[in-house]
Amino acid sequence: MVPPSRHLLRARDLADSRYAEPLTVADLARAACLSPAHFSREFRRAFGESPHEYLLTRRLERAAALLRNTDRPVTEICFAVGLTSLGSFTTSFRRVFGASPSTYRASFPPARRHIRVPDCVARAHGRPRNRTFREAERPPGS
Repeated sequence: MVPPSRHLLRARDLADSRYAEPLTVADLARAACLSPAHFSREFRRAFGESPHEYLLTRRLERAAALLRNTDRPVTEICFAVGLTSLGSFTTSFRRVFGASPSTYRASFPPARRHIRVPDCVARAHGRPRNRTFREAERPPGS
């Protein structure tokens, strides 16, 4: 038998991975194999916030990352993270981050100034330079 908290983790993982989809509390409760009312009570008890608040927080966190790292319009970001009202998005964002999405974005360097490094270069640069086990170290100058 799976402990009840494990079911709640399944629902939280669903919210984390599919935040951009139109998830409802009923969808999350179904993932946890609980009724929506019981799920909401247990989720709040386990994680300290309602399932709706948790999902909204994930969406706003992702929106903040997109505002910092892309030049996409605020409206497009709103819809990309699964929210359907620009007004509600702006109000919620301001409540959580203390600034409107546009003001928040203006406090970071423009996304076009971020240096984009191809993955192959990043992998080559990140390869370990240590010698393998039993490999003799070369004397300097050879």
